Amino acid sequence: MGRPRAFEDDDVVDSAMEEFWTHGYAGTSPAQLAECAGIAKGSLYNAFGSKRELFERALDRYDRMGAELVADFASRPGATREVIGDYLRHLADSDLDDPARRGCLVANTALELAGQDPEINEKLRRITDRNLTILADRIDRGRRDGDVSRDTDPRVAAEFLLNTIAGLRVMAKGYDRPVLHRIIDTALTIL
Repeated sequence: MGRPRAFEDDDVVDSAMEEFWTHGYAGTSPAQLAECAGIAKGSLYNAFGSKRELFERALDRYDRMGAELVADFASRPGATREVIGDYLRHLADSDLDDPARRGCLVANTALELAGQDPEINEKLRRITDRNLTILADRIDRGRRDGDVSRDTDPRVAAEFLLNTIAGLRVMAKGYDRPVLHRIIDTALTIL
């Protein structure tokens, strides 16, 4: 009979997500993952199989957090432009307030791995498509409510906004709040 685990899987995944987010996939060693989780490397492999499997679970965790965040903002009352503007400013401000200026784990992973790893590329696509659908639905709601032009294609507008979000998350690594907020204000003119 084996010894009982002295750790919670969710805590290890959260710690790993932070490490991967800060250092990237290639820049995060199994030893770092074990250290940040406070467990032995052997226990890490026994519980998660491999660095890759743990990375995928960390991406899934990040996806759930991101989906909850965009859904929360999209469900808020108010004009669509205000609601989406609040969401974009929240993302930019969160990135700017992070001392490490890590940006977005999904965007960072796309830059690091998507062109060379079809499985990761597909996972990133699913994550992006879910957020795209949430934004498109909110824009469509704005069309029905009359605060977004009936001529606006919700899917096209959501694609543009998601592209803007990706750019903002990268630019937050080196630009300041006024620049990012000007970009947001310009992007919102499509609504």
